[in-house]
Amino acid sequence: MSPEAQLAQGLGLLGVDLPVVAQKRLLVYAALLAKWNRTYRLTAIEDPSLAISHHLLDSLVLLPFVDRTTLLDVGSGGGMPGIPLAIARPELRVVVLDSNSKKTAFLQQAAIELGLVNMAVHCGRVEAYCPPARFAAITARAFSDLAELVKLSRHLLQEDGHWLAMKGLWPHDELAHLPSDVGVDAVHPLNVPGVAAARHLVVMSSRAA
Repeated sequence: MSPEAQLAQGLGLLGVDLPVVAQKRLLVYAALLAKWNRTYRLTAIEDPSLAISHHLLDSLVLLPFVDRTTLLDVGSGGGMPGIPLAIARPELRVVVLDSNSKKTAFLQQAAIELGLVNMAVHCGRVEAYCPPARFAAITARAFSDLAELVKLSRHLLQEDGHWLAMKGLWPHDELAHLPSDVGVDAVHPLNVPGVAAARHLVVMSSRAA
């Protein structure tokens, strides 16, 4: 099956309707990621045949939970889930953050080549990041455990915002070690077409006054 057909089929299974121009941008992004990954190791998954399922669809599965105006992708690495979400939601203002300068160089180049005017790139540690405004949602796909994510990014979440943390297996131990002033709104099992491994989304919010 071609990447175009694989993406179209996966989007259909997810119930996501994207215009052709967005689908083309997603495929260009996947090709760009594969090209740069040969030199910079942006992702541990090196098999190009898995890019659609393990990178694009695994990011786009978050779309039903991203209903806010701004989103910060912490430890974005190769740009997931931030870049696919920015492509799929042009009205969403996305910041992708990573402390690795080689990875952020790729993210910046991707933003330019994909014409993502709704996405900005920041190179630095999340705990030192001080933007002019806080974010409605903070997501992370492969960044530390839940308590550490909350600790390092709490100052970046607006009062009514949510953390959207992507995990593999149900993170029982991590949930047990969350601060008492952080509430778990839900843990959603995620069914990603082409991905056999368990995937979960942990939605959290601050109970602080």
